Amino acid sequence: MTAETPARPPRTRRGSRRQARTDLPRPPADAAIWSQGLTRCYGTRRSVDRIDIHVPMGALSGFVGPNGAGKTTTLRMLLGLIKPSAGHGFVLGHPIERPAEYLSRVGAMIEGPTFHPGLTGRANLRMLARLRRLGPERVAETLSMVGLASRADDRFASYSLGMKQRLGIAAALLPRPDLLVLDEPTNGLDPAGIREIRCLLKDLAGGRMTVFVSSHLLSEVEQICDHLVMIRDGRLLFQGHVTELLAAEDPRLVLTPEYPCDAARLAALLGDHGLRVDPPERSPDGSVSVHAPEGSAANLNRIAMSAGIALRALRACRPTLEETFLVATGGVDGDLIPRSRSSPDVPTKSPDAPADLLTARATASTAAGGNS
Repeated sequence: MTAETPARPPRTRRGSRRQARTDLPRPPADAAIWSQGLTRCYGTRRSVDRIDIHVPMGALSGFVGPNGAGKTTTLRMLLGLIKPSAGHGFVLGHPIERPAEYLSRVGAMIEGPTFHPGLTGRANLRMLARLRRLGPERVAETLSMVGLASRADDRFASYSLGMKQRLGIAAALLPRPDLLVLDEPTNGLDPAGIREIRCLLKDLAGGRMTVFVSSHLLSEVEQICDHLVMIRDGRLLFQGHVTELLAAEDPRLVLTPEYPCDAARLAALLGDHGLRVDPPERSPDGSVSVHAPEGSAANLNRIAMSAGIALRALRACRPTLEETFLVATGGVDGDLIPRSRSSPDVPTKSPDAPADLLTARATASTAAGGNS
């Protein structure tokens, strides 16, 4: 008698792979980037903690948060450079476990550009173009797009930091990608260099390309982006349109006394009337910021005049994106850093869910004082 022939292992493995593919979630059709519970652990520390991202096609989206929030780690997972510890991610409709299926449609610059210092900008791009089987005319077009045509034949070593960043963006733009991913493109630049990159990104926006740019400079993101993804300590705080976030913030009125020495007395007076007042010492001209609607301007002027405080100016003001983020997370003015122990706690929805920025901001506002 002959022994019974065992089942073939390869068929079982192929079937398992097919089953794994059907188990993957399906991203929305309009999503350039989409993730569900995306997580990356280093030992016991979660660098990225179960974040759900949805970046629409064609958006100029800012990926913002303090240094060390997990932005670069997230980008590395999305580009297939590192594997997630848990969760799912999709780029241009393809799972990040199979980057070969979408990387030909993606241009990226992660953690600063690196080129041969002894070669010119044009020569560096030509080497990259040959690898992608692109002609020299594409190199010339791209150098013109980023404003380097006049310096294309200078050695890379002679470039300023801003020009090096521009060449890095040019390399990412060579294949005319559907998705452009930039990691801190203004990092280390002086104000002139930051302005150059800002103008370049504005010029790139508006077409079919989706741009996903990470930054810790919220003031810059506010000027160029129409969509935001905010994270802190690896967790998602907010995502959506910039106008949605700013419109939900309490309106403010700024009162500037004729004499700056009256600022403290004015702040105390308004506080006695049940209004939430920002500390006047933050303003060099003695201006006092009050959380109140524009319709209450006349009443605030009467309150000041009744105490003998003359006002030089009274204007409406909405907080910047940076101020909104800092108030909600207990940050410190001028930098996005972890909140101090003395700052009011901003609770999360649950131990398993990230804090929502709109809810967190309302909680922080209540802790700081009653509403007007």
